[in-house]
Amino acid sequence: MTANILLVGSGGVGTIAALNLEAGGLASVTAVLRSNYSKVTTDGFHIKSIDHGEITHWRPSEILNKIPHYSNKHFDYIVVTTKNIADTTPTTAELIAPAVTPGKTVIVLIQNGLNIEKPLFEIFPQNVVLSGVSRVDSHEIASGVIEQVDHDRLIIGAFRNPTPNLNIESGVDNETDADAAARHFVQIYSAAGKTDCRYVPAEEVPFYRWQKLVYNACMNTICAITGLDTGRIQLAEGAVENLVRPAMNEIVAAAAAVGVRLPADIVDKMIAIDPVTAYLRPSMLEDVGRGNLTEFENILGEPLREGTARGVSMPTATFLYHTLKAIQWRVKEEKGMVTIPSRNV
Repeated sequence: MTANILLVGSGGVGTIAALNLEAGGLASVTAVLRSNYSKVTTDGFHIKSIDHGEITHWRPSEILNKIPHYSNKHFDYIVVTTKNIADTTPTTAELIAPAVTPGKTVIVLIQNGLNIEKPLFEIFPQNVVLSGVSRVDSHEIASGVIEQVDHDRLIIGAFRNPTPNLNIESGVDNETDADAAARHFVQIYSAAGKTDCRYVPAEEVPFYRWQKLVYNACMNTICAITGLDTGRIQLAEGAVENLVRPAMNEIVAAAAAVGVRLPADIVDKMIAIDPVTAYLRPSMLEDVGRGNLTEFENILGEPLREGTARGVSMPTATFLYHTLKAIQWRVKEEKGMVTIPSRNV
């Protein structure tokens, strides 16, 4: 049976996800596009992929320019790959709300950060929410042009509903539904054999999210603040030992405080994960450079709050967080999102 899937966020990561889902023949994807809607509607996507090769004029089964209402079409899964900007509206939950069939649609969050499931469970307590931790180097280098230069690796598991109860529609315990939904999504996503997508049980989901945060909450944020790519951060005298390593150690300590034990060598591995000469520009650095809002609240704010609430000393993370918060305020002012008093002449 073909699964009806709504994909929200068809940029570099989302388009490769849509391609994987359709290539396996087990899914029909409806993609919601924004800035690239006109281009893709006319010409399709031009995809240059290390996994799929070069494909021109590719389109998913359906293309829309706004979120549809579930009364018009039921979606088995809604896959969200947009940036999760928690301090603006609409939130992810508000954005997808019209398309969510209460108690039925499975929501898949292929997004960065911690505690991103909580707002979804507040609004959709009867729906299954899945975690997607992605590592893929894929970008939209021009409108409708996707370049994927690193293999797609995706880890899927269920977020535990904080208020588990019976699913009204099926009468089945939500934890059983969630586990089955995660396994089924992995089957759909992996069917074409072009990706490394694997299932993990719900109790392991926090481990993989915190593990990625050791990199994202530190290297990603420090690159954004300094304007340096990952290679230059490693070359800049003192940057690794006085900024990157202390920040990573604080994230590891915060993880331990909530009961997530990361490998002893995780900090060394994350510092060295990108070769110096790759000169990679993490997503937050790209966003700041383009004058875009960043995901700093979910990527850094949430682990900082979790750690400090449990008595963990996190001075480096605190400095990084408030610096990014000030940068975010500046971007909001530039976008007309905040009002400031007139200059007193």
